Amino acid sequence: MSGTQLTVTIDGGEIADARAVVKTLEGVFGAADELPADENATIRTATFSDATAEGAPGEAGAGGRLSAPVAVTVQGSPEAVRKASDALTQAFTSRDEGAAAGDQEQERQLHLEP
Repeated sequence: MSGTQLTVTIDGGEIADARAVVKTLEGVFGAADELPADENATIRTATFSDATAEGAPGEAGAGGRLSAPVAVTVQGSPEAVRKASDALTQAFTSRDEGAAAGDQEQERQLHLEP
């Protein structure tokens, strides 16, 4: 399933919080296409173009700590969404806010706490 994309949307917190979330996922999926960079944005997005690629097998990256609560939405193949959700819930205190599934994609919302 080459070419599978995972999109991550981070709402709330500071730029460092968004980067901590992305860095955590890089341990699972490899490097993101681009790190969130807009200091003034309230919603930040990162994309992993090939969500089937892997960093260290099954291990979340060392993303760091959050300074404020953030809402995270991950969207992609069911397997990529599951891996992303697992990595984020292992790295941060989290609450599952629900999921939606389509024919070939899934979306999950998580609330992450510092």
